[in-house]
Amino acid sequence: MESQNIEYKQSWKDEYLKWICGFANAQGGKLYIGIDDRGNVCGVENAHRLSEDIPNKIVALLGVVADVNILNRDGKDYMEIEVVPSNVPISYKGKYYYRSGSTMQELNGTSLQQFVLKKMGRSWDDMVHERATVDDLDRDAIDFFLRKGIQAGRIDPSEANAPTATVLQNLNLVDDEGHLKNAALLLFCKKPGRYFTGTEFKIGRFHSNIADLVSQEMIEGSIIQMADRVVRMLKDKFLTMPIHYEGLQRIETLEVPEDALREILYNAICHKDYFGPQIQMRVWDHHVEIWNDGELPNQITPENIEKVHASYPRNKNLAFAFYKAGFIESWGRGWKKICDGFVAAGLPKPTIESAQGGVLVTFQRNNVNLKKQNSIDAQNVADGVAVNVAEELTERQQIIIELIKKCAAQNVAVNTKYLSEKLSVNRKTIQRDMTYLQERKLIQWNGADKNGHWEIIEQSNK
Repeated sequence: MESQNIEYKQSWKDEYLKWICGFANAQGGKLYIGIDDRGNVCGVENAHRLSEDIPNKIVALLGVVADVNILNRDGKDYMEIEVVPSNVPISYKGKYYYRSGSTMQELNGTSLQQFVLKKMGRSWDDMVHERATVDDLDRDAIDFFLRKGIQAGRIDPSEANAPTATVLQNLNLVDDEGHLKNAALLLFCKKPGRYFTGTEFKIGRFHSNIADLVSQEMIEGSIIQMADRVVRMLKDKFLTMPIHYEGLQRIETLEVPEDALREILYNAICHKDYFGPQIQMRVWDHHVEIWNDGELPNQITPENIEKVHASYPRNKNLAFAFYKAGFIESWGRGWKKICDGFVAAGLPKPTIESAQGGVLVTFQRNNVNLKKQNSIDAQNVADGVAVNVAEELTERQQIIIELIKKCAAQNVAVNTKYLSEKLSVNRKTIQRDMTYLQERKLIQWNGADKNGHWEIIEQSNK
């Protein structure tokens, strides 16, 4: 069957040199001539002549050498063209192609620039910015970096007042002529937005759905200080800080584990693709979502990210500066530390997934204010629902009953789709809750399968 590394063609056409170009630019692969899409051998004529012509065309038009073999199955000749990955970018008639999954993509714009840099062993943050000067940098941001690095034991205390030029050289943020690299501007610039788009951190507070935006904030400035600014904003405006006492000492602790939260922020900021839009954080009643542009490295998937793996930083200079500041490790242990932190706090592990060309991390809140409100609301969920029954339900199940009751009073039909959107959880989760509530004989479905609605079973009728 066709896959990322295998392509079938029934006959040879010179335009298939694009596929060979794409394989060479990606992980290599095999192109079979004389096989249909289902993998059935249909045979190819003039196989011996093609076995001489095709290698010559590959060398002349692509500049690479590929193995071309004649194979036979059931008396039919077919051809195998084996392409190894190239260490340099390969073009076909001035255009660059890349095999991604089972499709061939033409690279252009920023994707082409990133591809060429990667083939050269460089990253975007390592490129020099000709117009910028040291005067564009914020010494307060550099001092902040030095303090954090000294506290983490990764910078010698004698460097606390090191000159700006020395700090930049130690971090490899200038070239031999003293020109600033992109990473220097992102890390320490007073206003990096003057030079690059998408350097801000956007936070929004939502309730029932994406259109229900309550408030928003935009965090700007040097990215070395950004996580600190984001955490302060979350504490001031978006998350709760439950109060408890240890003896006479008043203690306020963030509702989610702060160290794990910072690790998520550091990863989003450090590994972001700075060609793309801002980092976006959506704070919902029950959970928080953080999205940054830029896919996971090819070697890492959401399924294996918790296992031991090497570190594959997208922005090598940014990653090194964040490491020296004590913000991240260099052993690929970040996600495990995040999960361990949430579990230790009594919360579920966060989830990570690829979404819209980037990485989406979702974690649950321990929203004390919402719990208090739910506790009050649960007492008035329905006239006939006894208190002891409500106490056996989860918070979400109590809210579901409340919503059904309120909608019934407003003559609004409630179905699973409506509840899923209102509570910002997937339909499978809602369906499990509805099944449980049905088993408890608290709700029932009224009407046809597609056009019906949920309604409360009054206790007085039971």
